[in-house]
Amino acid sequence: MTSRPHHRARHRRRAGRRRAAVGGASALALTGAAILTSTMMSTAGAATTWPTANGSEPVSATIAVSGTRDGGLKRYYGSGELAGDGQEEGQDPLFRLADGATLKNVVIGRPGADGIHCLGTCTLQNVWWEDVGEDAATFRGGNSAVYTVTGGGAKKAADKVFQHNGGGRLVVSKFAAEDFKTLYRSCGNCSTQYKRTSVFDTVEVTAPGSRLVGINTNYGDTATLRNITLIGDSGKKIVPCQKYIGNDTGAEPTTNGSGPDGTSCDYTASDITYR
Repeated sequence: MTSRPHHRARHRRRAGRRRAAVGGASALALTGAAILTSTMMSTAGAATTWPTANGSEPVSATIAVSGTRDGGLKRYYGSGELAGDGQEEGQDPLFRLADGATLKNVVIGRPGADGIHCLGTCTLQNVWWEDVGEDAATFRGGNSAVYTVTGGGAKKAADKVFQHNGGGRLVVSKFAAEDFKTLYRSCGNCSTQYKRTSVFDTVEVTAPGSRLVGINTNYGDTATLRNITLIGDSGKKIVPCQKYIGNDTGAEPTTNGSGPDGTSCDYTASDITYR
């Protein structure tokens, strides 16, 4: 299975217009949100409980985040030039995180534009996408960047949830995805390519979906899957780990097999539970 032709343009999309509105950190204490994150998926076989947003706020210009921003579990949605809710090319994100930034307790509604961009090491904690736009989150840091996603979830991703264009390591835990095409993709044809590492632990996905992760074996990518629960996929149509031959020319990448191999795709049958 190959990715859709329009991926080519997205992988090479421009950095985006540099509009930014600096948002201050919320002082609201979120005991309920913290409990939700810590107890998510604690009941075996139970589907994730999605939070109720605490009000809504339109975003007409990308919000720049440095340090920590606590969204108070408010829903943020695109307006004006950020009102895209589909696969339009070159959309800007609702949030752009500087190296070392943390964004937590946020609900991203529709339209979601291009979600969140991490320019370096970042942490996304208890972030929920109700209707993924172009991508939910894109990771753009260098080889030493570490991206951490803890809690939260994403629905209705017609393409990808997580797009890894830079280098570094992505660690996703206690996350849920519903109605998606690809949970994670290491960029198949970016002009600058990297060896990318990804780890998914305690992740719940609900069909329909096409693949969990897509990695480039020729660049040394690795994906580790642990404690994965697939709901509503009795036919096992969702591919846990799809391998590709990536390139830096913009050409559509070709597939290179799938399934566990102990190196590129690090998991065994016992790491995946079907319900």
